Amino acid sequence: MEARAVLPPQPRGGGKVKNVKGQRNRQVLADIGNLDVVHIAEENRISRPITRGYHAKLLANARAEAEKKKNPVTLVDEKVAVKRKCSAKVAEAQEKATEKPRPETVVVISDEEEKVDPLSERKSRERPSRKEVKTLTAILTARSKAASGVTFKPEGQVVNIDAGDENDALAVVEYIDDIYKFYKLTEDESQVQDYMNSQPDINVKMRSILIDWLIEVHRRFELMPETLYLTINILDRYLSMKNVSRRELQLVGIGSILLACKYEESYCLQVHDLVCISDYTYSGDQILVMEKSILEKLEWFLTVPTPYVFLARYIKASVPPDKEIENMVFFLAELGLVHYPTTILYRPSLIAAAAVYAARCTLGKSPFWSETLKHYSGYCEEQIMDCAKLLVGFHSAAAESKLKVVYRKYSSPDRGAVAQCTPPTNLLSTSL
Repeated sequence: MEARAVLPPQPRGGGKVKNVKGQRNRQVLADIGNLDVVHIAEENRISRPITRGYHAKLLANARAEAEKKKNPVTLVDEKVAVKRKCSAKVAEAQEKATEKPRPETVVVISDEEEKVDPLSERKSRERPSRKEVKTLTAILTARSKAASGVTFKPEGQVVNIDAGDENDALAVVEYIDDIYKFYKLTEDESQVQDYMNSQPDINVKMRSILIDWLIEVHRRFELMPETLYLTINILDRYLSMKNVSRRELQLVGIGSILLACKYEESYCLQVHDLVCISDYTYSGDQILVMEKSILEKLEWFLTVPTPYVFLARYIKASVPPDKEIENMVFFLAELGLVHYPTTILYRPSLIAAAAVYAARCTLGKSPFWSETLKHYSGYCEEQIMDCAKLLVGFHSAAAESKLKVVYRKYSSPDRGAVAQCTPPTNLLSTSL
């Protein structure tokens, strides 16, 4: 019988042998040569294993002891050991190594040599809150105003109406003053001049009837207020550029409100809705042809500052703003839209300022025109007085007028029934 060689059992893991007897284990990494090593005498060996971190602590404590006793420790290489005569000192060094280091006290050099609490020092170094941080745009805007000679009113007279919107990105506080400055510079380009003398087939009364009907359409479809003011602007600008027959006048109004909806609304009116609302007087093709004609005449120029953009700003400046003053302002402004003289005589920003002034007079808000309103509108009380008297005159005659859409709209409870308020008698001395 042949003898078979007995092989030792092979370990798992691809033939790698771990800790086989007779073979040397892998040694741990040696100490880095640039560290000072302190060897403990054999007779004073301690039970705790000396790791690298613990070894460094022992060395640091030994140096601290030497500094206290004016006996500095001599640096040696790895072969030289620091001899300790007493094992108690080693134990003492070990106990000190386990203690947590105490925080050092920060001392401020001053005449009184007072000590500062580290906690308060840390709080003082914390970053300021977001409200305290001024953006680069705000700094540049302030510098540009100072360079251009803009005078700032005392805090007690002018209220900062944008103070609560500093963290609102949609409020664009850094740019809001420049935006309205641009509006006032460009509003003359879109202001309509007197065009009725050049229209052979329509008159002021026809225009008022059409706008009264458009306000009713706007209310029935619950459109945005921006849409109404843009509709009237598009209508007047088109009529100032092209002669229109009285049969096509309503078609121009329908095309204007369709364009304004496409510009301002998230949900646009359908052409079929406008066909129905006009009692099928015009077809869908006629409305689309008129829409194209309006765009060609206006050269697609629809971004204009209407009275609404100024109304929103001046109502906010009417401190404190409330729902009653807002309803009264919009009531007077829409009365101004219906009547032709308001549109051709006054700029949109002045109409908005006069509406706010007349509303405050009607509701007895004192003062009628504050420094805050003067600052943000740019108008003094004398400049807006004539337009305000005109609006109050429209208000006094609204209940007896045949065009009652605006009066009924603002006589409803959801509008605060502001149309039923008594107009101020001190502003009724104007002749209409």
